[in-house]
Amino acid sequence: MLKHRGFPGRLPGTDYQFVIRRASHAKGVTKLVARERFRDRAPADKRADAGFMAALWECFGEEPFERGNLDAGRLSWLLGREVVPAEDPFDPESYEALLQIDVKRARASFPEVFGEGE
Repeated sequence: MLKHRGFPGRLPGTDYQFVIRRASHAKGVTKLVARERFRDRAPADKRADAGFMAALWECFGEEPFERGNLDAGRLSWLLGREVVPAEDPFDPESYEALLQIDVKRARASFPEVFGEGE
């Protein structure tokens, strides 16, 4: 499992995790699944999504990136919208799976991350 050096471990000042420490060999790889984000989500959850997107953008930009040690739960909140598979076929249960930011959708969802919501 690739460890993304320099990627923040969590949203500062919270317990919202962005990376995992080690691969789970006993339970297997946590499957990525697109999760529905409802309008009534807590403000803290929305900040965690924006913080995670900002970290992805800063580390990877428009380039494809390996899932590696990125937290499956946090990725799943963005999967299928702002973060999309960068390979076909895509294996949602692989640490080596390639993902990519859909910049157009990410800008629309998180204008504050891209300097457009100020």
